[in-house]
Amino acid sequence: MMTFLLRRLVYSVPVLAIASFVLFWAVRTTFDPLTKLRQSHDPAALRRETARLGLNRPVIEQYGLWMKSFVTGDWGTSTRTGGAVRPMIGSALATTAQLIGWGVLFAALLALAIGLFSAARQYSMGDYAFTALSYLGIAMPPFWVGLILIQVLAVWPQQQFGLSQPPLYFVGLHTAGSSGLNLDYLRHLALPVLTLTVSLIASWSRFGRASLLESLASDYVRTARAKGVPRRRILVRHATRNSLAPFLTVVAMDSALLVGGLVVTEQIYSIPGMGRLFLDSMLAGDVFTLLPWMLVVAVAMILFNLLADVAYALLDPRVSLR
Repeated sequence: MMTFLLRRLVYSVPVLAIASFVLFWAVRTTFDPLTKLRQSHDPAALRRETARLGLNRPVIEQYGLWMKSFVTGDWGTSTRTGGAVRPMIGSALATTAQLIGWGVLFAALLALAIGLFSAARQYSMGDYAFTALSYLGIAMPPFWVGLILIQVLAVWPQQQFGLSQPPLYFVGLHTAGSSGLNLDYLRHLALPVLTLTVSLIASWSRFGRASLLESLASDYVRTARAKGVPRRRILVRHATRNSLAPFLTVVAMDSALLVGGLVVTEQIYSIPGMGRLFLDSMLAGDVFTLLPWMLVVAVAMILFNLLADVAYALLDPRVSLR
């Protein structure tokens, strides 16, 4: 396995290099990091800053200097806040990781359970009910789901029962260093995690159902039935196990997209995560935050893809890590 991991990591280096250069070129041609300085009408200061940042050099040379600084840990200074970019991204990534971790965990467990129920009782009333709910969950946009949940679970209880503080109202995630599983921590995570899991459960449960139905229609399942193996054992030990590999692959791929894709959810609940950091930096034209942010997200996607390949090989004995 170590050989496989090392080989995949080596293969990922040129992919990451090409992706980072394309992102660097796109950001540098879209945003001007010296916009505020140009507005000050100070030509001497503008020339000094242009030379210091290397903006008067070719793009490929600028990329080399930036990548060298990134690898050595110097991610620059944010023009929006004036602070170092590396701690900002580290804090935002830790905050988003908490949200993704809880959301993916609950969504994967519930989606797998719903998919197993629907596949075991295909075309039953329960199957039709979960199918309708899944289509509804897929159709509802996250911003609408978040606003509805705030209204139903936070605002209305306060208005109807006069509660001084809504029990599920989100006021802000804990700082990146906190991890205690206390009631206050879980209460603050409840609404954003619920908003995140609605669409995930809807899509993953449909995929889980289709994967389980494919396994139930395979030859080895028919052989097990002919031998008199109990139905529950066939579902749990045979069909479900073989369906986990593609299911976990989809979960890993979608989790990679969530690292930088929770812009709407984090904006609704004022979560200082990666999505909100990207939105604030993009609106402010903060190039020195956008570039490291994009590279971190690209690295996360590569690592999640690697995790999906490893999980697939471990669950499916027909796949070898060579």
